[in-house]
Amino acid sequence: MKLVLFQQGAAGPQSPAQPGILLDGGVVPISAALEGLNYSTPQQLMQEVISNFERFRPSLEREAATGRRVPLSALRLRAPLPRPGKILCCIGNYWEHMQREPRPLNMFLKNPDAVIGPGDTVVLPRFTEPYVFQHEVELGIVIKGPAKEVKQADHKRAIFGYTCFIDVSARAEGRSTWRSGSWMGKSFDTFAPLGPCIVTADEVPDPNNLEVKFWDNGQLRHDYNTNDMEHRVPELIEFATTIMTLNSGDIIVCGTNHEGLGPLQEGDLAEIQIQGIGRLAVNVTDPLKRSWERGIYMGPNSTAAAARAAQQRQR
Repeated sequence: MKLVLFQQGAAGPQSPAQPGILLDGGVVPISAALEGLNYSTPQQLMQEVISNFERFRPSLEREAATGRRVPLSALRLRAPLPRPGKILCCIGNYWEHMQREPRPLNMFLKNPDAVIGPGDTVVLPRFTEPYVFQHEVELGIVIKGPAKEVKQADHKRAIFGYTCFIDVSARAEGRSTWRSGSWMGKSFDTFAPLGPCIVTADEVPDPNNLEVKFWDNGQLRHDYNTNDMEHRVPELIEFATTIMTLNSGDIIVCGTNHEGLGPLQEGDLAEIQIQGIGRLAVNVTDPLKRSWERGIYMGPNSTAAAARAAQQRQR
């Protein structure tokens, strides 16, 4: 099942977001099937849906089969988790076709207020210190909590579903983080595009075998499979829940294969697609109208043939 938040018609930002089920060509509203939930914000609503999903599953399945479908053209999808309590992001976490040495699992916290959704805009900051702003496209794990000290063998009980995530990142020259030793360059406002939906875990047989792609203005850049993940999903769950309690609606973002990194800049259309989940598109604007070379980083042993060919055509 693909759960979404949406606004109908030409709803402005003050119009309340509604929950729905995403189907081919449209969304089935499900508010009527969620009677009895106690919430005051869209984020709390989604957290309650996650925590009580098995209770509501039969009625949600009936709505999906028989409910009125609103065409996508008549609504606007919003971020399915507008303000997660925690966004835990893996550092690196891909072998990149054995170009990297083994590294211990590590994570950082990203600003939950940086979340935006489908059709929203990444706004590059007026800071002139970062050398470049780049895209990192990643699989997001949506937690069902409370989850504490969950062992790898039992990791599935802590996973509600999955979503797409773009970890927009300010960098120094090369691939190093902006302000060496700090991860603040990943927490500027709007630097966490998320969506377009949450796919329930039962629809993803193996999260470590999903195709991940990213296009910038139609140019394929990222093109990798999550089977290249160094520390896999069960280990991520155990590591994070050993450190802290994770609650429903929190997110673990699985890291990225850095092959295909490139700049985001004024006027770009950035699109991520993950197999079985969907496609999320956001715009990019820069009040300073900066520009960078549109080439991408591609390691010498990359197997991302299509992205490599796109890079060659651009030269």
